Amino acid sequence: MAAKIAFAETEVGTELPPQSFAATRATLVRYAGASGDFNPIHWNERFAREVGLENVIAHGMFTMAEAARVVTDWVGDPAAVVDYGVQFSRQVIVPDDDQGARIDVTAQVAAVVDEAARTVRVDLTAMSDGQKVLGRARAVVALA
Repeated sequence: MAAKIAFAETEVGTELPPQSFAATRATLVRYAGASGDFNPIHWNERFAREVGLENVIAHGMFTMAEAARVVTDWVGDPAAVVDYGVQFSRQVIVPDDDQGARIDVTAQVAAVVDEAARTVRVDLTAMSDGQKVLGRARAVVALA
């Protein structure tokens, strides 16, 4: 599947549709099983508090992956993302309730990287509980 967004129709400043993702304890346990990261700070509140955390925290890679969904959903093809990186700036605290935490992601086209290759840079902002949780979140995307 190729990118569904045309390079010629994309401008710097184009905003991608924002999305909000749930992070519940159940989600984290499922992610631990898929990723193999069973560190108890991601599912055991007692342990998390014993090591000095406020509460259970979401996996950093889970947070990073959820944020990337804004880009892959927009472009229509995960393979169109040719580079992606973030800095983890704050933990996503996940309370033990049905709501869990929310990861709210906005993104916009920030620059043309290479006209010949039809690539653009998308800058993302990921927030949880009113705090920025990812810094320098950027994806380079090859457009149609």
